[in-house]
Amino acid sequence: MALEEAKANRLPTLFIPHGGGPCFFMKWSMGPPDTWDRMAAWLRSLKGRYAGAKAILVVSAHWEEPVVTVQTNEHPPLFFDYYGFPPHTYELKWPAPGSPTLARRVQDLLASASIESREEGERGFDHGVFVPLKVAFPTPSLPTIQLSLHASLDAAAHLAIGRALSPLRDEGVLIVGSGMSFHNMQAMMNPGSSLEQSCAFDTWLEHACTASSTTRSAELAAWTDAPSARFCHPREEHLLPLMVAAGAAENETGCKVFEDVVMGAKVSAFEFGDSTSLTGETDPAAHHNR
Repeated sequence: MALEEAKANRLPTLFIPHGGGPCFFMKWSMGPPDTWDRMAAWLRSLKGRYAGAKAILVVSAHWEEPVVTVQTNEHPPLFFDYYGFPPHTYELKWPAPGSPTLARRVQDLLASASIESREEGERGFDHGVFVPLKVAFPTPSLPTIQLSLHASLDAAAHLAIGRALSPLRDEGVLIVGSGMSFHNMQAMMNPGSSLEQSCAFDTWLEHACTASSTTRSAELAAWTDAPSARFCHPREEHLLPLMVAAGAAENETGCKVFEDVVMGAKVSAFEFGDSTSLTGETDPAAHHNR
């Protein structure tokens, strides 16, 4: 494929909030019943926006390994890694096909960047994958694989993982980081205690994600210096999928494509990379505010 053609077909990368447990598929009782409605509506818009994707690679906040690990199942089951929710939420189905071929390609790209990896052929999609993608792609047909975080939880290392995977974007693979831009569960259970600090962090995060490509990675790698960083992320696993998405489009623009206030905290989604090749809307999805 010629360089010009590859660039014309290059997919952006995406960081999405995946909600709380199976929140989109149950009657929500831990706050207003419409708590997750705006996020669900935005997730539903993704199928049309990324209609040109041929496969999906998801980095979820809910899988950590001492060596970066790629899912190789041909038919991944669902891994119900949430607790205490209604019985029907443990019967959800999302039978997306896996792709051993894409998994091998991921390992080759990581190896070329001197990033050690290993295979996992038994683990299913965790809820950071199947919950948001069941909303976005309710009839799954695209081959989908999951990649773990590195247990070091080092931001620079995850930016490097994204950088290594960047060529996938020219091959029709949609790289999705699935986490939450705010993840202090104790604070979210006490609405009213976190809005100001979450807004301060979100303002910083938007500035960092939309910064010049020459400074964005450095700013994101130093995320703990941001206002209220450790209040918003007592543990950083839900922010690190964003680093992979940003690293995979390191020299391209970033923009916020969704925001809302959920359980008293600001949460956002970001897209990285040129979106002019997308089917449908060419502008980022409109922001949604409570």
